[in-house]
Amino acid sequence: MQTPWDYRYAQRTQRMGSSAIRELLKFTEQPEIISFAGGLPAPDVFPVKEFAEACQRVLQDCGAQALQYGTTEGYQPLREMIARHSSRFGIHASPENILITSGSQQALDLLGKIFINRGDRILVESPTYLGALQAWNAYGAEYVSVPSDEDGMITDALEEALRTGPKFIYILPNFQNPTGVTLSLKRRHQLVTLADRYGVPIIEDDPYGQLRFEGEHLPSVVYLDGEIRANHDNTYRGNVIYLSTFSKILAPGIRLAWVIAPPEVIRKLVQAKQGADLHTATFNQIVAYEVGRGGFLDQHAKYICQVYKERRDVMLEVMEEVMPSGVHWTHPQGGLFLWATLPEDLDTADILKLAIEKKVAFVPGTSFHPNGGGKNTMRLNFSYSRPKEIQEGMVRLASVLTEIIK
Repeated sequence: MQTPWDYRYAQRTQRMGSSAIRELLKFTEQPEIISFAGGLPAPDVFPVKEFAEACQRVLQDCGAQALQYGTTEGYQPLREMIARHSSRFGIHASPENILITSGSQQALDLLGKIFINRGDRILVESPTYLGALQAWNAYGAEYVSVPSDEDGMITDALEEALRTGPKFIYILPNFQNPTGVTLSLKRRHQLVTLADRYGVPIIEDDPYGQLRFEGEHLPSVVYLDGEIRANHDNTYRGNVIYLSTFSKILAPGIRLAWVIAPPEVIRKLVQAKQGADLHTATFNQIVAYEVGRGGFLDQHAKYICQVYKERRDVMLEVMEEVMPSGVHWTHPQGGLFLWATLPEDLDTADILKLAIEKKVAFVPGTSFHPNGGGKNTMRLNFSYSRPKEIQEGMVRLASVLTEIIK
């Protein structure tokens, strides 16, 4: 039913849609539903005590500053802490290269605002992060997709996609959302080499990089890009914009993330952010700095990895025991998700309805494919539920699939 408002919305709203994941999160409010749908960190690992103490210190020691407006770029000590932390992973940046945003979703939106004209092509792996697609659809983006496998984006297919003239490449190299796979070192080298050859920038989205449970740390895309440019003076320049967040290593409710980019890109992002919200919440930034400084981030990330590894292991073990033949899944070495593939003739959107009747939820895979496909796939989150719930939820889901897959 149309209303008088329907004629007043901007044309860009025609490409806006509700997030399938946000809609599914409503199910998590029902206690009888075991949900593997959301990308939720475990509330068990939130450092509540440390936040309580930090809030008290901040209000006592610098309350007036914390409750005041701040600079658009972000709280200087927090940006300095991020620069120090990033340098340990070979990402050499100064505070001038860093913008604090209100969550990674705002960072994606701001990048869309300053880079994307209607009809611009964005090169993505398929499947890819739904939040990026949702942010950029409003700006009229079109997508050139490159398939992926257990080693991430299939870079042998990348050159053909680059010939279409994309505005930039978007990739999540570590424990990707939604598949949980990691881009191999060989493919990281191929990616930066081809991107440089064709003059196409890369946006490296890395929310899960510190959540590795096993295997060797791989150098970031931005680090490898710096190597081919021989950035011996440790300055941040080149072809890659890097994103990360405190949502997965502290808590998502504080809505804090950051962009690392060349100074000229930061300046343009600052202008865009000023029109959006002036600056990220000062209080949240100062509290996060108080919690994170002094080595706490490293200690806490190790604890999170222990908790999530246990939950991943439980999910994988139970799936091995109860899933019917014809169901396959990834084996992530970190992060929050794994990806399941069913026989090609099945549609997980239909299966979800049956799963809800059995009081278990997941995310159908079609939403993660910008150009269609993936009807027989699903994303499963293992970080949120406790081991006993994971075990019971997998048994429920397997019972649904067993009835369908004969």
